[in-house]
Amino acid sequence: MSEIVNLSPSLRSLNPKISPLVPPRQLSSSFYQQPRLKFLSFPGKSILATGRVRAIDARRQEVDDSPVSVELGPISSESHFDEVMEEAQRVDESVVIVWMAAWCRKCIYLRPKLEKLAAEFYPRLRFYHVDVNAVPYKLVSRAGVTVMNLPLLLWRDNQKQAEVIGGHKAHFVVNEVREMIENDSIT
Repeated sequence: MSEIVNLSPSLRSLNPKISPLVPPRQLSSSFYQQPRLKFLSFPGKSILATGRVRAIDARRQEVDDSPVSVELGPISSESHFDEVMEEAQRVDESVVIVWMAAWCRKCIYLRPKLEKLAAEFYPRLRFYHVDVNAVPYKLVSRAGVTVMNLPLLLWRDNQKQAEVIGGHKAHFVVNEVREMIENDSIT
């Protein structure tokens, strides 16, 4: 396949020693190559790819439909907190509640990591977050939140079962929360 590409004669050189008009040039296809298209087919899926295809694990995608992350459900009032606790008690589930503030940098940084952790335990365990500046102080004190260093509380049967203080590096917090959940024998 030998294609010829013509360059426009209107191109001008930036070097004044060379003539202002650059003569048309021809490049053969050995210098110019169009991207190669690859059509990959799997049971129930077809993929059109350009460039290198490094690895595709279609079997894993078909078998594993679990979410990558699960958004932390917001708790915005005392009555909503009570509803969440009653629902969890009714279906015999535990609940992890993250107490955070909208302005807290560590909270903002840790939230997507906790959402990924929530996906690991989905749907057996629910994760919620409470913005301490948006709810009455009565709820904060009733829940037993005494430090504002990103406490994460595990609740079962309407009672606090365990607590992780999240004021340190995110991977430590995530590992401690995972350990807290596994120690509660939820899984």
